[in-house]
Amino acid sequence: MNRLRDLREDADLTQKEVAAFLGMSQTGYSKYETGENDIPTRVLIRLAGFYHTTTDYLLGISDRRARSD
Repeated sequence: MNRLRDLREDADLTQKEVAAFLGMSQTGYSKYETGENDIPTRVLIRLAGFYHTTTDYLLGISDRRARSD
């Protein structure tokens, strides 16, 4: 899930800040970034909206970073 880390770092955010947005612990969020835990669909959708990208980009299905809406 390097894309999560890259997006977070590009936005100059800490794991703790993103975790707070999601209402979870920093440790729990860290496990999403490392791929230790799968990201639940509802969290994936929130992250895509937060970063103005698509779930496909976050999942590595697409290399297109920006949404086309």
